[in-house]
Amino acid sequence: MCSSDPRLGPNSLGQCLQLLQLNLSSNSLDGFLPEELFAGPPLSLGLDLSHNNLIGDIPWIIGNLGHIIFLKVSNNLFSGGLPFTFGYFLSIQYINLSRNNLTGKISPEVFENLTMLEQLDLSYNNFEGPIPANGVFANSTIVHLDGNNRLCSDFSMLALPPCVGISDNKTMNLVAFLAIVVPTISVPFLVLLFCLLTVWKKTEVHRPNWRREETCIFPQTRDVEICPSYQETLKKVSYGDVAKATNWFSPVHRISSTPTGSVYVGRFKFDNDLIAIKVFNLKERGAHDSYLTECEVQRIIRHRNILKSVTLCSTLDTENNEFKALIFQFMANGSLERWLHPNRLTDRPMRTLSLGQRICIVTDVASALDYLHNQITPPLVHCDLKPSNVLLDYDMTARVGDFGSAKFLSQDPSSLKHSVSIQGTIGYLAPDYGMGCGISTRGDVYSFGVLLLEMITGKRPTDEMFVDGLNLHNFADSMFPDRVSEIVDPHMAHEGHQLFTELWMQSYIIPLVALGLSCSMGSPKGRPGMQDVCAKLCAIKEAFPESHG
Repeated sequence: MCSSDPRLGPNSLGQCLQLLQLNLSSNSLDGFLPEELFAGPPLSLGLDLSHNNLIGDIPWIIGNLGHIIFLKVSNNLFSGGLPFTFGYFLSIQYINLSRNNLTGKISPEVFENLTMLEQLDLSYNNFEGPIPANGVFANSTIVHLDGNNRLCSDFSMLALPPCVGISDNKTMNLVAFLAIVVPTISVPFLVLLFCLLTVWKKTEVHRPNWRREETCIFPQTRDVEICPSYQETLKKVSYGDVAKATNWFSPVHRISSTPTGSVYVGRFKFDNDLIAIKVFNLKERGAHDSYLTECEVQRIIRHRNILKSVTLCSTLDTENNEFKALIFQFMANGSLERWLHPNRLTDRPMRTLSLGQRICIVTDVASALDYLHNQITPPLVHCDLKPSNVLLDYDMTARVGDFGSAKFLSQDPSSLKHSVSIQGTIGYLAPDYGMGCGISTRGDVYSFGVLLLEMITGKRPTDEMFVDGLNLHNFADSMFPDRVSEIVDPHMAHEGHQLFTELWMQSYIIPLVALGLSCSMGSPKGRPGMQDVCAKLCAIKEAFPESHG
């Protein structure tokens, strides 16, 4: 069933609700592959676009096709690298990308989960680098790599030159080159350097002491702080770069949206990696302060479980309006929110987290909060911890993001008593904030406790069942400890380990629920500090069987 639009364009094709297979091969189609083609319900069988003149990158949104059986885009003019979303084709049996202009390295993460693949044809492209040794590439009978002259392999099943040999040749050539060039240029260079240092010393005495600075205003820390410009240490990105990377801020590229800004996924033309771009809505009250706070946080944090920005863009748009954006590395596995509560229409089916994965994720989050509360000065309170602000990398490492509402704690204890505006999220916001209490690290502990209980039960704190004073904490507490098994998330993947269910309940799940309950106590005095919470979770993680993690 398709749209009644008589023009068979990408928009109408995207509305074909019962389309099983799309075959547009051997035509004269040209231009870019429109992303709208993948906006509708996914195809059940496959897509064939071979023998056309299509150009540009294969869009990452192609991963929406989910469980297709085959994909054929051979004999086109596609360029760029392979989208990471190829890893979403869990049921695919046949992929043919041959005779294009595809480039880059072949990432093992893209193909490692494609266990049903029977044929992979990447021949006659411009791929380079080593071939993965595992997965589908271990079977040379189903992989075709002819015509990629810059590929190499360290195992003999594929007829490719060894990577070690290529590396050694490059090294020998480099050594020979340096042996000729270095003696030739070193003496003149040293003479020139001596002259420049002499001139610099003579002029330094008369140079005025100035440097480019910008004013950063951060409530909760200090009234006005003069700090070195954040832009000077990062790659410069223009408004045009950001606009092109997001296809002029297309809704198709938008991942999420809040009143203060939107997050887009895209790729700069000068880089092959996907990036997430947070564009601030500066017309919204508080958005500018949110941007400044995030800049200050990004300037000082150094932790593997905190999302780190790649660069930023602070300029004017085409209409001379102020424009500010932060650019982050794209987190391939999205947010924890979408794993716990997948959207049935847009997310991959069967996205489940095992108990071991949940333990690792919650330990990562606790480690990040312990760092913010106890290892930097002044301490930093996130103020809006929730699953949508926990991002998951390629290897499911959790990274805490979105510090737009974060607050630095003043070293003056009296300043904590004043009324503050907390912009947290209902259900995760500590009740003491609603009673006018000042911000504290125990507010984050409460949010963490709710998040931990949500990960175990699979229920949001705003679930419709929580009425008449019942909340997630009370619900879990009423079942603790004897009936905890009745509230465990039914989607928690632990197939094959049914014999260990009672052992897991006593050793892991009940201690996790107990920790979630203590963190989400109504009184801040009853909540533990994140240092103790982190230590307990690390112990649980270390005790959990590696084979089941």
